[in-house]
Amino acid sequence: MITAYEITLAQAADAREIAELSRDAIERGLSWRWTERRVLRAIRSEETNVAIARRDGVLLGFGIMQYGDDEAHIVLFAVRAQQRRSGVGSALLAWLEATAAVAGMQAIRLEARIGNATAKAFYRRHGFSEYASSPGYYEDVEDAVRMVKRLAAEP
Repeated sequence: MITAYEITLAQAADAREIAELSRDAIERGLSWRWTERRVLRAIRSEETNVAIARRDGVLLGFGIMQYGDDEAHIVLFAVRAQQRRSGVGSALLAWLEATAAVAGMQAIRLEARIGNATAKAFYRRHGFSEYASSPGYYEDVEDAVRMVKRLAAEP
């Protein structure tokens, strides 16, 4: 499939743009915690992948995934509003999932705002299932739903 964007690992120069998209798309109504400095730490971390999708130099979306011993955790994931439903999010998620599988992860976990029906439906379409909720997870402003996707075991 030919795409109109490229998915790569983020570089230090991408940190500010990622942080701003997080603030605007994910952290609305909350404190801005994923600042440029924190995103930069994630980019530099050996236990974290920060993937970005760009077209013509414009950041379309990103995903930040941390690795544990046998599970990965998507801590942030966003696509610009005008790029949603264009395949960018699905491609980013597939990239993160493939990377987790290569790293030997058995599952990917994430949290989503309990009231974000669009995000929950997106993750369900990609094989995630809800397994718990976390009251007050988002600064006591909103609860979270916890989701997981089990990755195929190696033959």
